[in-house]
Amino acid sequence: MSDASAAVETVIRLESPRLIAGLAHFTADIGLAEDLAQDAVVAALEQWPAEGVPRNPGAWLMTVARRRAIDEFRRRADRDRKYAQVARALETSITPDFDLAFADEIDDDLLRLIFTACHPVLPVQARVALTLRLLGGLTTAEIARAYLVPEPTIAQRIVRAKKTLADASVPFEVPGPAERPARLSSVLEVIYLIFNEGYSATAGDDWMRPGLCAEAVRLARVLAQLAPAEPEVHGLAALLELQASRIPARTDAAGDPVLLLDQDRTRWDRLQISRGLEALEKAQSLDRERGPYVLQAAIAACHARAFRAADTDWAQIVSLYQVLAEVMPSPIVELNRAVAVSMAYGPQAGLDIVDQLAAEPALAGYHLLPSVRGDLLRRLGRAAEASAEFERAAALTQNARERQLSAERAAATGAKDDDADLDSRENRS
Repeated sequence: MSDASAAVETVIRLESPRLIAGLAHFTADIGLAEDLAQDAVVAALEQWPAEGVPRNPGAWLMTVARRRAIDEFRRRADRDRKYAQVARALETSITPDFDLAFADEIDDDLLRLIFTACHPVLPVQARVALTLRLLGGLTTAEIARAYLVPEPTIAQRIVRAKKTLADASVPFEVPGPAERPARLSSVLEVIYLIFNEGYSATAGDDWMRPGLCAEAVRLARVLAQLAPAEPEVHGLAALLELQASRIPARTDAAGDPVLLLDQDRTRWDRLQISRGLEALEKAQSLDRERGPYVLQAAIAACHARAFRAADTDWAQIVSLYQVLAEVMPSPIVELNRAVAVSMAYGPQAGLDIVDQLAAEPALAGYHLLPSVRGDLLRRLGRAAEASAEFERAAALTQNARERQLSAERAAATGAKDDDADLDSRENRS
């Protein structure tokens, strides 16, 4: 792929969620909005590599998509009067420039899109899958990996969800206060998973997708204003702020990944940490039982408060993970708890937990299981076994940077084992 084509695809990926949200607002049909957005993207891929990316790519895409919407509405006019009326409104509102007022409107549409796709008429799993596909720009395969389920399952959920919303004529809007609680948990999960995909991309060449992280943080802040009395909303905002604060330190000058314990913490964003701790304090002040986002934010706060990796309160993190495991039982939570236990009480204690997870079906293809096991074996001096685990982690991941990191760890661990073997033979000779 040429540099021009890669730049074009990056711009399109960033603009697509807002494009779909804006089109959904005007057409009141999420499925149609996605089709129109894809048509505009095809047009951009045909023209931009040769002509250059426009000054306002979002306006360009929206203009093309809205004109095609008009054509579509006119074709349907005899069959559907509603579409004809919307078409006339759209035709009179097309403008060549993408001004700030319109940008703000589309930003609001992103939140409307989340609440619409998280309507109670849909099963919870379908709500999340559909919104991740439309708003997060995640592929069906990426969503499947996030949920550790087969890709066809996710594809079926998305298709059925769009049809259900259309059949039920679900309005494109942020619901009133009385209706929000029924959708809130799904909305929180969507924003959380969008952030996760940005923080650690499940596939592709990039270690991170910071644009997704920034959008998730922004949406969490808006949601905190909409639901100020909900501790989990503030907990999510706190968690995302604290996690996002590490982004500047998660790669080195060459763009290669830097693991948590090796990061230069002076590069962490102290303003985001301050915002995150403030949101966590707000969540905890609401005096309710701690939910999963508040607990995860409390764990992230333990890292944020430690100016050096050695200062981390791992015993407190273990305690928080034990509560989280009760509130939200999950093999991934258990895997994270194993890491914390290993840091607080030694690698063998962590390995005992990880070995119990080896037979967990949901983790069969999860690359972080052998990655964590490899690190624990390395710390125990079992270099050959550790190297094999890192190689297995490299084979399982779909992310190029992650694969490179695991392969390098496998090679480095194997080299140390060879050196130790040589030293042993020399000592015996």
